[in-house]
Amino acid sequence: MEARDKQVLRSLRLELGAEVLVEGLVLQYLYQEGILTENHVQEIKAQATGLRKTMLLLDILPSRGPKAFDVFLDSLQEFPWVREKLEKAREEAIVELPAEIRKRRPEDSVTCLASQLTWRF
Repeated sequence: MEARDKQVLRSLRLELGAEVLVEGLVLQYLYQEGILTENHVQEIKAQATGLRKTMLLLDILPSRGPKAFDVFLDSLQEFPWVREKLEKAREEAIVELPAEIRKRRPEDSVTCLASQLTWRF
């Protein structure tokens, strides 16, 4: 999962937890698409409350590969308002990134060519 998408999940963590996203088809869709393993699904379902289930899902998702965020968005058919919020936060994160890059001064970067290295033994 891209750093930007991890940041989106982190920044909306409490709001997402309040939505109890693990009810319905979300887990099954993520399992069907190979984002979650059978063990993940069982571990999430074993949690005592909907909040804990959702928080565990949010803990697992970032480590599940580059397609995890997009597949998670696809799984939210029952929660279109949540999907819209995530997509909006993702777009805002994309807009903010170039501004951060522009703030960097050239002297903040280090470039080193192999021909400039001196080897000492």
